[in-house]
Amino acid sequence: MDVSTTQIVLWVVVPYACLAIFVVGTLWRYRYDKFGWTTRSSELYEKRLLRLGSPLFHFGLLAVIAGHFVGLAIPKSWTDSAGVSEAAYHFLATWLGTLGAVMLVSGLVILIYRRRTTGPVFLATTRTDKLMYVMLAASILSGTWATVHIQILAGGYGYDYRQTISPWFRSLFLLQPEPGLMLGVPLAFAVHVTLALLLFAVWPFTRLVHAFSAPVTYPLRPYIVYRSRDAATGGGSRTPRRGWEPSTGRREKR
Repeated sequence: MDVSTTQIVLWVVVPYACLAIFVVGTLWRYRYDKFGWTTRSSELYEKRLLRLGSPLFHFGLLAVIAGHFVGLAIPKSWTDSAGVSEAAYHFLATWLGTLGAVMLVSGLVILIYRRRTTGPVFLATTRTDKLMYVMLAASILSGTWATVHIQILAGGYGYDYRQTISPWFRSLFLLQPEPGLMLGVPLAFAVHVTLALLLFAVWPFTRLVHAFSAPVTYPLRPYIVYRSRDAATGGGSRTPRRGWEPSTGRREKR
Protein backbone atom coordinates (compact mmCIF):
# COMPACT_ATOMS: atom_id res chain seq x y z
CA MET A 1 0.00 0.00 0.00
CA ASP A 2 1.45 3.32 -1.10
CA VAL A 3 1.58 5.90 1.66
CA SER A 4 2.05 9.54 0.79
CA THR A 5 4.32 11.96 2.58
CA THR A 6 1.26 13.74 3.96
CA GLN A 7 -0.01 10.52 5.49
CA ILE A 8 3.39 9.87 7.09
CA VAL A 9 3.44 13.37 8.55
CA LEU A 10 -0.13 13.13 9.86
CA TRP A 11 -0.02 9.62 11.27
CA VAL A 12 3.63 9.17 12.24
CA VAL A 13 5.43 12.49 12.70
CA VAL A 14 2.60 14.40 14.39
CA PRO A 15 1.70 11.63 16.87
CA TYR A 16 5.30 11.14 17.98
CA ALA A 17 5.87 14.90 18.20
CA CYS A 18 2.75 15.36 20.33
CA LEU A 19 3.73 12.43 22.54
CA ALA A 20 7.24 13.81 23.01
CA ILE A 21 5.89 17.26 23.92
CA PHE A 22 3.43 15.65 26.32
CA VAL A 23 6.06 13.61 28.17
CA VAL A 24 8.90 16.18 28.19
CA GLY A 25 6.51 19.06 28.92
CA THR A 26 4.96 17.24 31.87
CA LEU A 27 8.36 16.43 33.36
CA TRP A 28 9.51 20.01 32.83
CA ARG A 29 6.35 21.42 34.41
CA TYR A 30 6.74 19.18 37.45
CA ARG A 31 10.42 20.05 37.80
CA TYR A 32 10.21 23.82 37.40
CA ASP A 33 6.62 24.77 38.21
CA LYS A 34 5.48 22.69 41.16
CA PHE A 35 3.66 25.63 42.72
CA GLY A 36 1.76 26.14 39.46
CA TRP A 37 0.77 22.46 39.31
CA THR A 38 -2.80 23.10 40.38
CA THR A 39 -6.37 23.28 39.16
CA ARG A 40 -6.47 27.01 39.97
CA SER A 41 -9.76 26.35 41.75
CA SER A 42 -12.40 29.06 41.51
CA GLU A 43 -14.81 27.48 43.97
CA LEU A 44 -14.63 30.48 46.28
CA TYR A 45 -16.10 32.68 43.55
CA GLU A 46 -19.07 30.48 42.58
CA LYS A 47 -20.30 27.09 43.80
CA ARG A 48 -23.79 26.40 42.46
CA LEU A 49 -22.89 25.84 38.81
CA LEU A 50 -19.57 24.24 39.73
CA ARG A 51 -21.30 21.59 41.85
CA LEU A 52 -23.42 20.66 38.84
CA GLY A 53 -20.95 21.00 35.99
CA SER A 54 -17.82 19.54 37.56
CA PRO A 55 -19.25 16.07 38.47
CA LEU A 56 -20.97 15.80 35.07
CA PHE A 57 -17.73 16.65 33.30
CA HIS A 58 -15.43 14.41 35.32
CA PHE A 59 -17.69 11.33 35.48
CA GLY A 60 -18.46 11.69 31.79
CA LEU A 61 -14.74 12.00 31.08
CA LEU A 62 -13.99 8.81 33.04
CA ALA A 63 -16.62 6.94 31.03
CA VAL A 64 -15.23 8.24 27.73
CA ILE A 65 -11.64 7.37 28.71
CA ALA A 66 -12.71 3.84 29.66
CA GLY A 67 -14.47 3.44 26.33
CA HIS A 68 -11.45 4.71 24.40
CA PHE A 69 -9.15 2.36 26.30
CA VAL A 70 -11.26 -0.68 25.44
CA GLY A 71 -11.69 0.37 21.84
CA LEU A 72 -8.08 1.35 21.14
CA ALA A 73 -5.89 -0.72 23.43
CA ILE A 74 -7.71 -4.07 23.45
CA PRO A 75 -7.52 -5.97 20.13
CA LYS A 76 -10.73 -7.18 18.52
CA SER A 77 -9.50 -10.76 18.71
CA TRP A 78 -9.42 -10.52 22.51
CA THR A 79 -13.06 -9.51 22.80
CA ASP A 80 -14.01 -12.18 20.27
CA SER A 81 -12.21 -14.87 22.27
CA ALA A 82 -13.95 -13.61 25.41
CA GLY A 83 -17.30 -14.30 23.76
CA VAL A 84 -18.30 -10.68 23.18
CA SER A 85 -20.21 -10.55 19.91
CA GLU A 86 -19.94 -7.67 17.48
CA ALA A 87 -23.53 -6.69 18.21
CA ALA A 88 -22.93 -6.62 21.97
CA TYR A 89 -19.70 -4.65 21.60
CA HIS A 90 -21.32 -2.14 19.24
CA PHE A 91 -24.26 -1.65 21.60
CA LEU A 92 -22.08 -1.10 24.67
CA ALA A 93 -19.49 1.05 22.91
CA THR A 94 -22.02 3.21 21.09
CA TRP A 95 -24.76 3.77 23.63
CA LEU A 96 -22.68 3.81 26.81
CA GLY A 97 -20.17 5.99 24.99
CA THR A 98 -22.98 8.31 23.92
CA LEU A 99 -24.24 8.54 27.51
CA GLY A 100 -20.73 9.42 28.69
CA ALA A 101 -20.39 11.97 25.87
CA VAL A 102 -23.70 13.62 26.82
CA MET A 103 -22.54 13.96 30.42
CA LEU A 104 -19.16 15.24 29.30
CA VAL A 105 -20.55 17.82 26.87
CA SER A 106 -23.20 18.97 29.36
CA GLY A 107 -20.61 19.43 32.07
CA LEU A 108 -18.27 21.29 29.73
CA VAL A 109 -21.05 23.64 28.57
CA ILE A 110 -21.96 24.43 32.18
CA LEU A 111 -18.34 25.07 33.13
CA ILE A 112 -17.74 27.33 30.14
CA TYR A 113 -20.99 29.20 30.80
CA ARG A 114 -20.00 29.63 34.45
CA ARG A 115 -16.55 30.89 33.55
CA ARG A 116 -17.92 33.34 30.98
CA THR A 117 -20.82 34.76 33.00
CA THR A 118 -19.37 34.86 36.52
CA GLY A 119 -17.28 38.02 36.79
CA PRO A 120 -14.59 36.94 39.28
CA VAL A 121 -14.21 33.56 37.57
CA PHE A 122 -13.85 35.20 34.17
CA LEU A 123 -11.25 37.64 35.49
CA ALA A 124 -9.26 34.70 36.89
CA THR A 125 -9.23 33.00 33.47
CA THR A 126 -5.81 32.99 31.81
CA ARG A 127 -4.89 32.69 28.15
CA THR A 128 -3.87 29.08 28.66
CA ASP A 129 -7.27 28.41 30.22
CA LYS A 130 -8.98 29.77 27.11
CA LEU A 131 -6.75 27.66 24.86
CA MET A 132 -7.47 24.61 27.02
CA TYR A 133 -11.23 25.08 26.76
CA VAL A 134 -11.05 25.55 22.99
CA MET A 135 -8.96 22.40 22.55
CA LEU A 136 -11.14 20.40 24.94
CA ALA A 137 -14.34 21.50 23.24
CA ALA A 138 -12.97 20.79 19.76
CA SER A 139 -11.78 17.30 20.70
CA ILE A 140 -14.92 16.36 22.62
CA LEU A 141 -17.39 17.73 20.07
CA SER A 142 -15.58 16.14 17.12
CA GLY A 143 -15.61 12.76 18.87
CA THR A 144 -19.29 13.13 19.75
CA TRP A 145 -20.11 14.08 16.16
CA ALA A 146 -18.20 11.07 14.81
CA THR A 147 -20.06 8.73 17.17
CA VAL A 148 -23.53 10.13 16.46
CA HIS A 149 -23.12 10.70 12.72
CA ILE A 150 -21.26 7.51 11.80
CA GLN A 151 -21.92 4.98 14.54
CA ILE A 152 -25.61 5.73 15.22
CA LEU A 153 -27.25 7.52 12.30
CA ALA A 154 -25.51 5.41 9.65
CA GLY A 155 -27.22 2.28 10.94
CA GLY A 156 -25.83 -1.21 11.26
CA TYR A 157 -22.55 -1.51 13.15
CA GLY A 158 -21.23 1.76 11.82
CA TYR A 159 -17.55 2.10 11.02
CA ASP A 160 -15.31 -0.67 12.39
CA TYR A 161 -12.47 1.44 13.77
CA ARG A 162 -11.02 -1.62 15.50
CA GLN A 163 -9.73 -2.77 12.12
CA THR A 164 -7.92 0.49 11.30
CA ILE A 165 -7.58 3.18 13.97
CA SER A 166 -7.03 0.77 16.87
CA PRO A 167 -4.16 -1.23 15.31
CA TRP A 168 -2.61 2.04 14.06
CA PHE A 169 -2.76 3.41 17.60
CA ARG A 170 -1.10 0.30 19.03
CA SER A 171 1.54 0.29 16.30
CA LEU A 172 2.80 3.66 17.53
CA PHE A 173 3.58 2.29 20.98
CA LEU A 174 5.20 -0.80 19.47
CA LEU A 175 7.51 1.58 17.55
CA GLN A 176 6.33 0.02 14.30
CA PRO A 177 3.99 2.73 12.95
CA GLU A 178 1.61 1.72 10.19
CA PRO A 179 0.21 4.94 8.67
CA GLY A 180 -1.36 2.96 5.86
CA LEU A 181 -4.04 1.77 8.27
CA MET A 182 -5.40 5.33 8.42
CA LEU A 183 -6.07 5.49 4.68
CA GLY A 184 -9.79 5.60 4.07
CA VAL A 185 -10.68 6.46 7.68
CA PRO A 186 -13.81 8.69 7.74
CA LEU A 187 -13.00 12.37 7.96
CA ALA A 188 -14.88 12.77 11.25
CA PHE A 189 -12.67 10.17 12.94
CA ALA A 190 -9.49 11.58 11.37
CA VAL A 191 -10.33 15.08 12.61
CA HIS A 192 -11.10 13.75 16.10
CA VAL A 193 -7.80 11.85 16.29
CA THR A 194 -5.82 14.90 15.12
CA LEU A 195 -7.51 17.23 17.62
CA ALA A 196 -6.96 14.74 20.43
CA LEU A 197 -3.23 14.58 19.60
CA LEU A 198 -2.98 18.38 19.65
CA LEU A 199 -4.81 18.44 22.99
CA PHE A 200 -2.16 16.17 24.47
CA ALA A 201 0.53 18.48 23.11
CA VAL A 202 -0.84 21.48 25.04
CA TRP A 203 -1.78 19.40 28.10
CA PRO A 204 1.42 19.97 30.15
CA PHE A 205 1.15 23.75 29.85
CA THR A 206 -2.41 24.05 31.19
CA ARG A 207 -4.27 23.23 34.39
CA LEU A 208 -4.98 19.77 32.92
CA VAL A 209 -1.79 18.55 34.61
CA HIS A 210 -3.81 18.19 37.81
CA ALA A 211 -5.09 14.92 36.32
CA PHE A 212 -1.77 13.37 37.35
CA SER A 213 -2.09 14.52 40.95
CA ALA A 214 -3.59 12.06 43.40
CA PRO A 215 -3.62 12.28 47.23
CA VAL A 216 -1.80 8.96 47.53
CA THR A 217 0.12 9.93 50.68
CA TYR A 218 -2.87 11.60 52.36
CA PRO A 219 -3.74 8.57 54.57
CA LEU A 220 -0.12 8.46 55.77
CA ARG A 221 0.01 12.07 56.92
CA PRO A 222 0.32 12.57 60.70
CA TYR A 223 -2.60 13.90 62.66
CA ILE A 224 -2.76 17.62 63.28
CA VAL A 225 -2.42 18.45 66.97
CA TYR A 226 -4.75 21.17 68.20
CA ARG A 227 -3.82 22.86 71.47
CA SER A 228 -6.48 24.31 73.70
CA ARG A 229 -5.94 28.01 74.36
CA ASP A 230 -7.61 27.72 77.79
CA ALA A 231 -5.41 24.81 78.83
CA ALA A 232 -2.30 26.51 77.57
CA THR A 233 -2.90 29.77 79.42
CA GLY A 234 -4.42 28.29 82.53
CA GLY A 235 -7.64 30.28 82.03
CA GLY A 236 -11.19 29.18 81.53
CA SER A 237 -13.51 27.26 83.77
CA ARG A 238 -14.34 24.31 81.51
CA THR A 239 -13.01 20.94 82.71
CA PRO A 240 -11.23 18.90 80.04
CA ARG A 241 -13.16 15.86 78.89
CA ARG A 242 -11.90 12.40 79.65
CA GLY A 243 -9.93 10.79 76.89
CA TRP A 244 -6.94 12.41 75.24
CA GLU A 245 -4.71 14.31 77.63
CA PRO A 246 -4.65 18.00 76.73
CA SER A 247 -1.38 19.15 75.24
CA THR A 248 -0.04 22.32 76.84
CA GLY A 249 2.73 23.81 74.82
CA ARG A 250 5.13 26.42 76.24
CA ARG A 251 5.10 29.82 74.64
CA GLU A 252 8.45 31.23 73.71
CA LYS A 253 9.35 34.76 72.81
CA ARG A 254 10.60 35.35 69.28
